[in-house]
Amino acid sequence: MSNQHKRPWDDLITSADKAAYATAGFGGPGALGKRPALLIIDMQYRTTGTRPAPLEAAMKEFATSCGEAAWAAAARIKPILSMFREKGWPVLYPHVAPKKPYDKGRLTEKVPTMMGIPPEGYDFFADLAPQPNDILVPKRHPSAFFGTSLASDLVNLEADTLVIVGCTTSGCVRASVVDGFSYNYHIVVPEDCVYDRGAVAHAVNLFDMSEKYANVLPSDELLKLLANIPARVSA
Repeated sequence: MSNQHKRPWDDLITSADKAAYATAGFGGPGALGKRPALLIIDMQYRTTGTRPAPLEAAMKEFATSCGEAAWAAAARIKPILSMFREKGWPVLYPHVAPKKPYDKGRLTEKVPTMMGIPPEGYDFFADLAPQPNDILVPKRHPSAFFGTSLASDLVNLEADTLVIVGCTTSGCVRASVVDGFSYNYHIVVPEDCVYDRGAVAHAVNLFDMSEKYANVLPSDELLKLLANIPARVSA
């Protein structure tokens, strides 16, 4: 990665903190395997809104919307999704299904607005919506792995690398990154393809994931790396 590239966290993390992590040996570059899978997490209108709008306006449509940050990320996800489709690599959609009364739990106690999202909020963001051969992974908790079929799906797909995009950086993305890392997958987070409703939470969590769990890099650099991996050979 170019030394000239400014990272999302550069203005927030102090030089002393960066030095401490470096001295402790954190922040290695990570690696990519040869069998990537793309996880598009929670790219639904409840997090993007139906049109690009500043955060305050977007939250009037859906209280859980992340505003323009979501649309900016979506634009950067498109080329990655296109490459995955062209190369025949698997695409999976961990997502929150419409809430039922029995879905109340600790998360909805913390975030009660989640129980009041109208059904259309759960529709997938149209430009990145699943196609028939994609795998849908409904979830009830932040991690895409917890209580879902995802681990089994990835074993069946023989994936060794997870490219994780979507939202939120500090919530479902981070939880899924940590669990995927714990399952020993190569984890890649294109920094401009994830989003959050809070700029500080977004940046700090990207830094922490970069230091400990994932290869965090700009999407343009990821595309160059992915271009060198052979397409999937159909059985």
